[in-house]
Amino acid sequence: FMATKVWTSGSAAGKREMAESMKKMKTPKMDLMQIHNLVDWKIHLPELRRMKAEGLIRYIGITHYTPSAFPEMEKILKSETLDFIQIPYSIAETAAEKSLIPLAREKKVAVIANEPFAHGDLFRLVKGKALPSWAAELGIKTWAQFFLKYIIGDDAVQFAIPATRKLDHIFDNMAAGRGALPNPEQRARMRRELNV
Repeated sequence: FMATKVWTSGSAAGKREMAESMKKMKTPKMDLMQIHNLVDWKIHLPELRRMKAEGLIRYIGITHYTPSAFPEMEKILKSETLDFIQIPYSIAETAAEKSLIPLAREKKVAVIANEPFAHGDLFRLVKGKALPSWAAELGIKTWAQFFLKYIIGDDAVQFAIPATRKLDHIFDNMAAGRGALPNPEQRARMRRELNV
């Protein structure tokens, strides 16, 4: 699954940026093209729709990195047809659960969770703290898996995109996708465990 974004102002610059991304990724077609941080979204969205109609991209979406953009994202979801939204979402950053994620679920728009470790703040929060014994019921072996399972346990979330530079972290993060996912009661318990 290949995804990229357009993050520039103006139609011509946007078309150029998308073409350059596809060239760099060595693909004639993109699975997901996103308008990053809503930059000039009213200009770029018609172009993404055209590219989708021509089979150059499979899915279109919008992104933002801050909850302050959620009201605008909600307005867009209510008025436009999208396939994906990408938002900051973690066990400690749950603002999206109030109305944006329920709206995405209602509209059948897939959710990508960025910053699932809250810029690393979650690891600082649990430093020196042992995993709760009940986490093993969900196959959780590390705090990274704990944090990621909380996110992907939300049925509206298709995937989380934690940033990493270390191969062992990639394998650890991937392990969160194995085994049982937490139900709503277990997710609430996870939040209580962290007192967030």
